[in-house]
Amino acid sequence: MAHWSEPGELVDEQERVAALAPQPWEPPPRPLRVAAAFVAFARGEQGPGRTGDRAMVGAVLWKENQASPSGALLHTVVVEGTAGDRYRPGLLALREGEMVERALRALLTGVSAPDVLMVDATGRDHPRRCGLAVHLGWALDVPSVGVTHRLLTDRDLQPPATCPDTRSQPILLADSPEPEAAWVWTASGARPVVAHAAWRTDLDTAVEVSLGTSAGLRTPEPLRQARALAREARSAAG
Repeated sequence: MAHWSEPGELVDEQERVAALAPQPWEPPPRPLRVAAAFVAFARGEQGPGRTGDRAMVGAVLWKENQASPSGALLHTVVVEGTAGDRYRPGLLALREGEMVERALRALLTGVSAPDVLMVDATGRDHPRRCGLAVHLGWALDVPSVGVTHRLLTDRDLQPPATCPDTRSQPILLADSPEPEAAWVWTASGARPVVAHAAWRTDLDTAVEVSLGTSAGLRTPEPLRQARALAREARSAAG
């Protein structure tokens, strides 16, 4: 992934990556090996923030385990980073992209490539069809999905009041010809998360990966463990 000094440079790359037509990913037989990363900003530096905000990035390599819903951690990495910019909708890569990519490259050095990457970021349902989940998958050459707690666009759109039998419902956003995100009820009694199709993955696959790795909790287990790792590192750093 390039590192940009101006939003226009990032926009140009987003448009270029979005125009690519990679081979769709065929999920392998289970169990899946999932890489995931999460950014925990220093306390008081969350939200829109500013350039230079301090953060810890937790990255994990996780594997499904039939004997344990929480799976197995194969490898973990924590890196310290600083935000490249304040948060701007549609330009999350400016703020977080460099440090998340660095953490994931450190995680994956010397190990077999994961089956799929899970990122706390949007995917194809992005104004330029290249959210950070797409961008990182392309840069690392790993199929990817996004899992978030809210939408990037159409922020006032609410999920159905009841969970459908399928435990997921596609989201058709304004000005979008087809759904590329879905509400996914990963945990009983909890609000759904949003699963995002991203690099080499379609919406059905993003939903399947989100549900299959949830372990009955709202946040899928690889992302939950990456989040816990990042927050523990933040607390230890003071």
